[in-house]
Amino acid sequence: MVNEKIRKQVKDDFTEYLTLRKHRKTSERYAILDHIYSIDGHFNMDSLYNSMLEACFRVSRSTLYNTIELLLDCGLVVKHQFGAGTAAQYERAYGNENHDHIICVDCGEVRETSNNLISEDQLKKIRKFTVSYYSMYIYGVCSKCSYARRMKLNRLRRK
Repeated sequence: MVNEKIRKQVKDDFTEYLTLRKHRKTSERYAILDHIYSIDGHFNMDSLYNSMLEACFRVSRSTLYNTIELLLDCGLVVKHQFGAGTAAQYERAYGNENHDHIICVDCGEVRETSNNLISEDQLKKIRKFTVSYYSMYIYGVCSKCSYARRMKLNRLRRK
């Protein structure tokens, strides 16, 4: 859960963004933003829609999609596409620690790790660029899928 200071900052940033681009400041847009910043980790559009319904806030899917586009454009939400044919995943941009994504190419499972494969010193060496956050994608095969592959290969060898 994100603290109140960050929630206020993202609301202020969103208000400024909407004002500068002459978009309407609707209660639905702010409710979606606040709901997103109450979610830990990744979400997709279906899970966001369902969790908003569970929280007794009715919003149309089109309002969700339109608001997500605004939040992406102003940098308050990050979009991830972890593999071909998979649904886009999103997460809040503020209040997340830098982390890496480990994606299994067989089953599509996504895990987060904060092993900090890139050190703060390495990030500081990037000249003329201020890093707000980073995210790294590491693709491979998880242990469960690797085991299943070995078992299948063993069965084929026995035939």
